[in-house]
Amino acid sequence: MKTLGSVIAGGLLLAATFHSQAEDASCATVKLGDPGWSDIAVTNGIASLLLDSLGYKAQTQTLAVPIIFAGLQKGQVDVFLGNWMPAQQSNYDKFVATGAVDKVVENLSGTEYTLAVPTYAFDAGVKTFADLDQHADAFDRKIYGIASGAPANEFIKQMIAADEFGLKDWTLVESSEQAMLVQVGRAVKRERFVAFLGWTPHPMNVQYDMRYLKGGEKYFGESGSVNTLLRKGYSTQCPNVGKLLSNLTFTQDMENAIMDQVLSKQASNADAIKAWLKANPEAVDAWLEGVTTREGGDGLAAVKAQL
Repeated sequence: MKTLGSVIAGGLLLAATFHSQAEDASCATVKLGDPGWSDIAVTNGIASLLLDSLGYKAQTQTLAVPIIFAGLQKGQVDVFLGNWMPAQQSNYDKFVATGAVDKVVENLSGTEYTLAVPTYAFDAGVKTFADLDQHADAFDRKIYGIASGAPANEFIKQMIAADEFGLKDWTLVESSEQAMLVQVGRAVKRERFVAFLGWTPHPMNVQYDMRYLKGGEKYFGESGSVNTLLRKGYSTQCPNVGKLLSNLTFTQDMENAIMDQVLSKQASNADAIKAWLKANPEAVDAWLEGVTTREGGDGLAAVKAQL
């Protein structure tokens, strides 16, 4: 006759066996694409902390956006938390709309992603894309963008090539996000005109008194969102990780708060993330709903133990 203890033990063994069968061994390592942006460093950092706490190994790969999409298609990248829309519409149409890559969830809404100028330039009359060329000399006919290959840079190149807004004799300066912001900081310090790629959420909106230009909606859209993308079939192959990623949504206030701590050098990215999660346990509760550890244990308890 079976004792109650043996029944419970058998049930736990069965659950663990079912869980191990439900996820492929390759799910142990989760490969996240990172284009080198501060906001995606935050969201990837959150995902990594949660995954590591659950017994997985998060592996971040720094790659250009087109390479990330190609990597998702080829199975070389598992997760991309930075599908900014509509800035990445062409990549979305090529890979997601065709079914080559899976969209899981919209993880952030109400974003802005377009050209910006300091408020003193805006007040001087640079309020739209069409106003830029009227002040060309003040801007030295330069627009500062981010890393080569970024969709926003391609939009700017298209505008220049088509002489849109009279920009045919302007130059796009491509660099990293950090290098671009160094140029912005230098210009602001001297109150010189500077046109650059701006977006929210990002601490630049707090660090600089800046305004977004109107008129570029044909290229950048009105307001945007950010999607979580997975390589095709990943949620079926790795359902527990897939559940976590489908739960993982963010807010602009959260991302701005964490990024500000990092960029002001008050904390490392990992420490700023951990501090925010400890202060906002309700977010962790929502993210871990229906999620277990890799071995089938209590996922929420495992994460909170690491905080």
